[in-house]
Amino acid sequence: MSFKNFDAKAYRATHFLWAVDGKVATVTLNRPERKNPLTFESYAELRDLFASLVDSREIKAVVITGAGGNFCSGGDVHEIIGPLVDMEMPDLLRFTRLTGDLVRAIRGCPQTVVAAIDGVCAGAGAAIAMAADLRFGTERTKVAYLFVRVGLAGCDMGACSILPRIVGQGRAAELLYTGRSLAGPEGERWGFFNRLCAPETLLAEARTFAKDLADGPTFAHAMTKTALDHQWNMSVSQAIEAEAQAQAICMQTEDFARAYRAFAAKQKPVFEGN
Repeated sequence: MSFKNFDAKAYRATHFLWAVDGKVATVTLNRPERKNPLTFESYAELRDLFASLVDSREIKAVVITGAGGNFCSGGDVHEIIGPLVDMEMPDLLRFTRLTGDLVRAIRGCPQTVVAAIDGVCAGAGAAIAMAADLRFGTERTKVAYLFVRVGLAGCDMGACSILPRIVGQGRAAELLYTGRSLAGPEGERWGFFNRLCAPETLLAEARTFAKDLADGPTFAHAMTKTALDHQWNMSVSQAIEAEAQAQAICMQTEDFARAYRAFAAKQKPVFEGN
C-alpha cells in the first residue's frame, strides 16, 4: 500500500507566499498595501494547504505571518463583505462553512503552527491567530474580533469555543461582545500571546522556536496537539484514559528509544519524528 505525500518544496502558492526552510514552512499573507485582507480565493487556498499538510513528510512546523508590519485585517471589505450582502442563505452558509473549515484545517494538521503577529490582527485574521498553537506578538500588535462592529455575532470561525480556552470565558466574552482591540502587552498578560518580541525580530524568533519544535519528537508533538484539541469534550477520567493510550503509542516510537539511549550515554537525543 502506498500513500500520497504532499510535496511542500514543489508547492506554489497563488494567494500568499510560501517558503520552506528545512522542516519549517512559512505562510505569509501578502497584500501589505491593505493590511493583508483575505478573499474568497485565499480562504480556500489556505484551507486546502493546511489540509494537505496532513500528508507532508517533510514539514514538521509552520509559521504563519503577514507582510508589511501587519498580520491580517480580516475579510476584504470590497471583495468579501460587499458580495455577502447580496447573497442568499445557501451561499452565505457555504461561505461561513469555508471559513470554519480553515480553522479546522489549522487545528487538524499534525504540525505545530506558530503565528507571528505584528500590527493589525482583526476579524478573520484574529480567528486564524486563535487557531494557531502558539502566538508571538509585539507591543504594537492589536487583536480585535470585529464581527460585532459589522452587525454579526461573535460566534465566528469557532471563536466562542476556542478563544475562552486561551484567555478564559469572561475575557473572551468581553472581546467578542465589544469588538475592542487587545493590545500586545495586555494580550500577553491574558495568555493570548506566548511572548512579545521586537517587531524587527518577531519572525526570526517565531521561526527559531518552530525549528526547535521541528527538531523535537514531532510524532509526540502531534499527539499533544490532538489531545489539547479533543480533551475539552472529555471528562477527566476519559482524558486520563486517552492520554494513557496516546503515551503508550509514543512509547513504541524510535524517538522514545533514542531518548533513552542518549540519556544512558549522557548525550543529547537527536529526534527524527518516528
